Amino acid sequence: MPEMIKKCPECASINLFWNREKGEVICKDCGLVIEDKMVDHGQEWREFDPESGERKRRTGAPMTYTQYDQGLGTEVGHTGDLFKLKSKDRNKFFRLRKWQSRISTAIERNLKLALAELKRVSSYLKLPKSVEEESARIYTLAVQRGLVRGRSMESVVAGALYAACRRHDVPRTLDELSEASGIEKKEIGRTYRFVTRELGISIMPSNPADYIARFASALKLSAEAQSKSVEILEAAQKAELTSGRGPTGIAAAALYVSALINGEKRTQREVADVAGVTEVTIRNRYKELLEKLKLDKDVKKTKKRKK
Repeated sequence: MPEMIKKCPECASINLFWNREKGEVICKDCGLVIEDKMVDHGQEWREFDPESGERKRRTGAPMTYTQYDQGLGTEVGHTGDLFKLKSKDRNKFFRLRKWQSRISTAIERNLKLALAELKRVSSYLKLPKSVEEESARIYTLAVQRGLVRGRSMESVVAGALYAACRRHDVPRTLDELSEASGIEKKEIGRTYRFVTRELGISIMPSNPADYIARFASALKLSAEAQSKSVEILEAAQKAELTSGRGPTGIAAAALYVSALINGEKRTQREVADVAGVTEVTIRNRYKELLEKLKLDKDVKKTKKRKK
């Protein structure tokens, strides 16, 4: 029933009938035809199996920023169709296809190359589609604002990916992005800050708890050690030990402490390699957690039990 028609204008009845086949709205009490020749926006075919439905639909794939034309562009002829033509017409279509690629703007040419690199890095880091889509949108905006000029395409792609990861709470470090893209960590951080500032993208500080699951899985720690490390992090946040410190370092230190308490000892070197930080960082954060949260008693108890 159309939302605008709520009651009959003749008898004020709300007992209305919508005849979908004739496109009419009729009052059941007085018989007045309130609306006629209504457009049916539903599909005009029936589907008996998925293949027939796919064949009869006249819409394409949804719009996406991961393609330079957002998936709305068309191409002159397909290779299979072209060889059905005569040689004269075939040459004509080959020329048209060549000119179609040449006529594209500088922005489109840039996006073709950059989005291919973005998909490669995203696949390497095993990022979800939502992050890939968001990073492609950020890069497209950066190109349209002229922010790529004077900077390498790869560094802006890496900066856009890092910004999208931060927005979607997908924990990926600058070291991982640097390894995947081949760009220096400092350059990615610099480009990331520049792009987010120029585009007005607000990003909350990274939460150390987001890294716990990944690090714990890599270190093969139990669920108890993982939940204990989250508790330690929550206590550290209340004690204001996390502000001004790197999220990966504090997360790694919390895991190191929880592993000691649960009797699943891991060396500082092992934890540092997984988290991508130095042993000195873990040692400093570890000492802070023991002193401020008074966890040294729990660690000592575990050591005594082992003896």
